[in-house]
Amino acid sequence: MDKTQLRKLIELIEEGYNTPAELANVLDLGVEMFFYVEEEAFTQREIQQVVSAIRGIIVVLRG
Repeated sequence: MDKTQLRKLIELIEEGYNTPAELANVLDLGVEMFFYVEEEAFTQREIQQVVSAIRGIIVVLRG
């Protein structure tokens, strides 16, 4: 990861999740979702939060 990617990742965390721990919580929820996806197991909002977190990281890593 170069300096620009690192800076963008820090910005993503600070602006979207406040702390690395909060981003980790959202991503952890995503991992759980993949294991237990059943109808009505998670709210649409919870799924959207995880997708947003993953997309943000993908954008940063791709530069």
